[in-house]
Amino acid sequence: MRLMTYAWKKTEQVGVLSKDGKQVLSVKDLGFDFADMNDLIIRATEEDYEKMEEAVLQEKEKGILLSDVKVLAPIPRLRQDVICLGINYMAHAEESARYKKEAFGGERPFAVYFSKRVDRAIGTGEAIPSYAELVDSLDYEAELAVIIKKDAKKVKKEEAYDYVLGYTVLNDVSARNLQTRHKQWYFGKSLDGFCPMGPVIVTVKEMGKDPDVRILSRVNGEIRQDSKTGLMIFDIPHVIHELSQGMTLKAGTVIAMGTPAGAGMGFEPPRFLKSGDRVECEIEGIGKLYNTVK
Repeated sequence: MRLMTYAWKKTEQVGVLSKDGKQVLSVKDLGFDFADMNDLIIRATEEDYEKMEEAVLQEKEKGILLSDVKVLAPIPRLRQDVICLGINYMAHAEESARYKKEAFGGERPFAVYFSKRVDRAIGTGEAIPSYAELVDSLDYEAELAVIIKKDAKKVKKEEAYDYVLGYTVLNDVSARNLQTRHKQWYFGKSLDGFCPMGPVIVTVKEMGKDPDVRILSRVNGEIRQDSKTGLMIFDIPHVIHELSQGMTLKAGTVIAMGTPAGAGMGFEPPRFLKSGDRVECEIEGIGKLYNTVK
């Protein structure tokens, strides 16, 4: 099942995609009163998800053409900062160290975690601000993002997927000059508009556990990143288990699982984004997230 947030007649709504992906069914038309995606994630039961899925499979309800709505980020307003993994693909670790060894080099036997402040997650088709007066090294990072469906604390590895609703695509847009200048990555990762996400949340039931699928990014049609999510150093159960030993991962938490090699800073010389560039991040089984730099 594929969940999404969209605008129809200037009203934000939550829906599920039809089986053929051409229509969206409003959850309100299916008998639910969820105010937004956060409310759905917090309050929906397993029976609710089954009812939504049944409506899609049996095509009992007629939806709105997807081409007639504005697709928004699946969770436009996050309850907490995005939790991100840094250097979670070996090849990206190597290219990062080449770019700036003092910032990205060294042994890392443990996962690297940082957070990303999100004023509002932007959807596919929306513009990424370039901040020309502040940023001289705007970069892209295609990532698999995991959506937590219920509060998680002290979770065992083997039970990690009991807490996962599904997956989406996230572009961890980064200002490399701010990221390296300030040592901590928070500022350089958190400017307004730096969290494109979407286009949908694909449930674990549809996509499976520990997906090993193609992940890639393109800039102006040129492939820059091309890898497999199965090459992550630290997998999803490891991350949920480790983090939940000391913190509560609230329902609706988004965990971005890191990016593979091919980010702009990995080229010699670096190939950073500029105004007018179209960035497309894609994960097999989820879809394409595209944005143009303003």
